[in-house]
Amino acid sequence: MTGKVVLEGLEFHAYHGVYPHERSSGNKFEVDIAVEIEFDASAFRDELTGTLNYEDIYAIVEEQMAKPSKLLETVGYAIAGRTLEAFPSAQAVEVKISKFNPPIGGVCKKASVVVNRAKAS
Repeated sequence: MTGKVVLEGLEFHAYHGVYPHERSSGNKFEVDIAVEIEFDASAFRDELTGTLNYEDIYAIVEEQMAKPSKLLETVGYAIAGRTLEAFPSAQAVEVKISKFNPPIGGVCKKASVVVNRAKAS
C-alpha cells in the first residue's frame, strides 16, 4: 500500500541567497517534506521497520540546509535526491522551502519553492 510520510514546519536558520548579505547573516527558513512510499505490511502491525523514521528524514533535511546555496531550488533538489537515495521504499518526494522576509524591496512574509522528484521507472 502506498502512502506518504510528511514533516511540516521544520525551521532552520540557514545561509541561502543570491546576495552576499544573505549568505553572511543568514535568514529563517521553513521546510515541508512529503515522501511517498510503499508501506511494508509490518507498518500496519505497529512496527517502525515498515515505514520511514521521522528522525532519519529530518537528519537529511538538516544536513542539506546546513550547506549554503544561492538558490532554494538547489537545496530542494538535493534534499529530494538524498531522500530517494536513503530510503529504498521511497517512490517520490516533494520538498517545499520557504524563506522568511525575502529581500524583494517590499513586504513579503515568505517566498517559497517547491521541488518534486521521483525515482526513475
